Amino acid sequence: MVPNWLAVTPPQWLCSVTFFKSLKAELIWRQSWPTRRQAKAAIFQYINGFYNTRRRHSYLGGISPLAFEAKVD
Repeated sequence: MVPNWLAVTPPQWLCSVTFFKSLKAELIWRQSWPTRRQAKAAIFQYINGFYNTRRRHSYLGGISPLAFEAKVD
């Protein structure tokens, strides 16, 4: 029996793989941090300050979520 948290569909799996590929290429491999706390803070800032708001997303036609929301409003 497979636990619910392991039962993901191929599109969900692809989305997470794509996210982590972007995270590594755009942040992790470009710099290092002296402490784990600083690394966690940088990753948090990347996700909430850039990836989810300003980064261009192909599913939005190549524009950022903020630009998409402004266009819709």
